[in-house]
Amino acid sequence: MPGPSSSRPPSSRPAPSKPSASRADAKRRELGDFLRAHRTRLSPVSLGLPAAGRRRTPGLRREEVAQSCGMSSTWYTWLEQGRDISASPPALSALARTLQLTPAERAYLFELAGKRDPSAPVPVDDSGMDVPAALAQAIAAIASPAYLLDQAWTARAWNERAARLFVGWLDGTHDRNLLRYVFLSPTARTVIPNWQARARRVLAEFRADSSRHLESPALRSLTDDLRQRSPLFAQSWTEHAVVDRTGGERTFDHPRDGVLRYEQIAFTLANRPDFTLIVLVQQGAPAPSKRSPRPPQTGKRNNARR
Repeated sequence: MPGPSSSRPPSSRPAPSKPSASRADAKRRELGDFLRAHRTRLSPVSLGLPAAGRRRTPGLRREEVAQSCGMSSTWYTWLEQGRDISASPPALSALARTLQLTPAERAYLFELAGKRDPSAPVPVDDSGMDVPAALAQAIAAIASPAYLLDQAWTARAWNERAARLFVGWLDGTHDRNLLRYVFLSPTARTVIPNWQARARRVLAEFRADSSRHLESPALRSLTDDLRQRSPLFAQSWTEHAVVDRTGGERTFDHPRDGVLRYEQIAFTLANRPDFTLIVLVQQGAPAPSKRSPRPPQTGKRNNARR
């Protein structure tokens, strides 16, 4: 047997990689950041605690969250630190109640912890991204603007009405990713009223939708790129806001058609859960644009006879 100073011949086989470990680490870090962000948003009064004097840090203390959930402060601190510990569904449910999470945020919490919540949706099947011809034809036949998003929220199919509505995204040869359009395109800032608030909402919806794919290289590449190129995205990403994509009214200040109002409806396809179909149903007649009108053109063409 070789002694302590002896060396064994190097193995010809490379050390096995551990992609599952890196995915688990990413989810634990995200879980810790998520818990911390929501803890700091709540006040002691929200838990029925007396409002003490001025605190050095905003929000609840770790021990206050732990006590409300019936767990030890050390164990909760380990969760926020991203340590390799497992939280049971009852403990996660207690955290969701204490942190006053919405249904979307609760689903996100369980997804990060790798536990199944009875109310959680069926996991997404990671299928190929090719759009079936019949699906593309169906989208083209829809009388309202309609488009199909993949897991990274890149448009895979759309109809002519959507191309006309989404100037700078679905027309021409632009980048088809919805997040890049919303956060990076100058056109989006003029077409989407109250752009900053709407961009934050879009990101919160994306975060809820992408919780099952945090380890995806394509998703990491997308978010890393946007954090570098958009200060608003970088700031909003650290806030860990999560909301369901429930639809609702969407307003556009279109450069040609004026102010347009739609009701957005989102569909998950039964046989292709990796896709989301978005349909916009127009509400009322178009209104005049709120943009500053362009000054009238002058020149020989205006003086020409008709």
